[in-house]
Amino acid sequence: MPLTVGTAGHIDHGKTWLVRALTGKDTDRLPEEQERGISIDLGYAPLELADGSRLSLIDVPGHERFVRTMIAGASGIDLFLLVIDANEGARPQTHEHLAVLRLLGVERGVVAITKADSVDDETLELAVEEARELVPGVEVVPVSAKTGQGLDELRAALARVTVDERGADGAARLYVDRVFSLQGIGTIATGTLWSGRIAAGDLLRVEPRGRAVRVRSVQVHDESVDFAAAGQRVALNLPSLDRNELARGDALVEPGHYPLSYRLDVQLDELAEIPAALTVHIGTTAVTARVARDGDVAQLRLSQPVVAARGDRVILRTETTVGGGLVLDPAPPRGLDRERLTLLASEDPAVIVGALVDEPTTGRALQARGLLAPAELARGLATLRSAGDHYFSERWLTELRRRARVRLAARAAEHPLDPGIALAELLPNEPWSSQVANLLELERRGAKVYLPGTTASLGERVRAAAELEALLEREEIAKVEDRQLAAFLEEEGRLRLVGDGFAVRVGLYERGRELLTTLDPIALASFRDALGVGRRTAQLLLERYDSDGLTLRRGDVRVLRRARA
Repeated sequence: MPLTVGTAGHIDHGKTWLVRALTGKDTDRLPEEQERGISIDLGYAPLELADGSRLSLIDVPGHERFVRTMIAGASGIDLFLLVIDANEGARPQTHEHLAVLRLLGVERGVVAITKADSVDDETLELAVEEARELVPGVEVVPVSAKTGQGLDELRAALARVTVDERGADGAARLYVDRVFSLQGIGTIATGTLWSGRIAAGDLLRVEPRGRAVRVRSVQVHDESVDFAAAGQRVALNLPSLDRNELARGDALVEPGHYPLSYRLDVQLDELAEIPAALTVHIGTTAVTARVARDGDVAQLRLSQPVVAARGDRVILRTETTVGGGLVLDPAPPRGLDRERLTLLASEDPAVIVGALVDEPTTGRALQARGLLAPAELARGLATLRSAGDHYFSERWLTELRRRARVRLAARAAEHPLDPGIALAELLPNEPWSSQVANLLELERRGAKVYLPGTTASLGERVRAAAELEALLEREEIAKVEDRQLAAFLEEEGRLRLVGDGFAVRVGLYERGRELLTTLDPIALASFRDALGVGRRTAQLLLERYDSDGLTLRRGDVRVLRRARA
């Protein structure tokens, strides 16, 4: 199983010297590092163990000014190699590095007591005992990079450390920790592969830049491989990218599997005082954020989007490390909802998925958020309602049904003559809309939906309706001021609307319709005289017959449509 080990410890405790003695490789590659004699950036080397296995080793700087760089290197490791000087013992960065490892969930490793050749036996024994108290349950090995003392024992101790296997079946995700270019080859990006696998020819997406890139070749410790697996240190040749289009903190991911988010819902590991503004470290990414906290849960509101998955660890820092957390949801809705976060902290897939499904979504979209393994996700989806390929919770459906009923009740109160609402106003135009509409327990009449049993009514317009009908009894035609009322009365069969906002009695409309069959051709004057009405009324009636499909106008006359004859 590919594993990555990371060094940790205070400056000048001999991390880089120990790495050189173990691997034969000097990880201080920068001129400034060579001149100053301290590590400034991350260093990498392969480490061969006695059992034939190979670890990827990351050497981190120990100076307090480079803790951010240390976190970038430590975020992808499986086990640690804590280095403590036999003369000095644990120092400030020893403790801070241990705190970072604990917050990252890296609990297994080995402690190396360096410079063992420079102290007497009593001092060395005391250093070993202090290390055992500092990191209980971890092997402690005295070593000397200068004489080679204890190096074989240290390799054997590292080989004995057992760690949980990474998610090799997940989608590929790699946080970039180094970028450089080689003449004739192009841009090279390196990092620890957190999950999945990457092979030559794979298409990846650079986030948060949103660039699609094709992998030309893959190397693991300067050796070309067909593919790299989760847990390995990987170098990717990305010739389509310019060197300045990629940087530490960017993520290379399999397209369509990891959402970008400006928010993270997390469960805090420690209940220490956490300021409202700080820096969030995830992978090799570091972004400023504001914190909305409620007890042991918080929503981190980020200054720029990041790639994350459920279960990721984050480090929270100001001038020093102040805490950490476990990502519960990498793409949460706005606002801190403690009840929802409590559900997300559950180990039950059904509870977790149910808490996250606050609108119809596909199983693929849920998996893209890194919530659960595919098998666990299937168990969660089995508890949800479905509409085609979309899943939703009963809680979401109940809330949607409630909101629809509230809107329809308000509509009926405000517009009793037209109490329905177009379905498109209640539901967005989504693939699941028509199927979900059938579950809302509403009545559908054409393009509108109504509360069950709701019908149009006059409401407070009873007097206005009576006055309009009385006017039509006295006059052959009447001007309509309340168009909605007139439309309702027409639907009730109590009048007929004609053009220009006028209405006529139903009886007059029907008499005119009967006359149509007796006139040939149907001229305005003859129709007017036969019906005994004014010219304007006759004109508006004939236009209504045209729109009803009874007549067809040809020049100054009309003829009956054959289908209506």
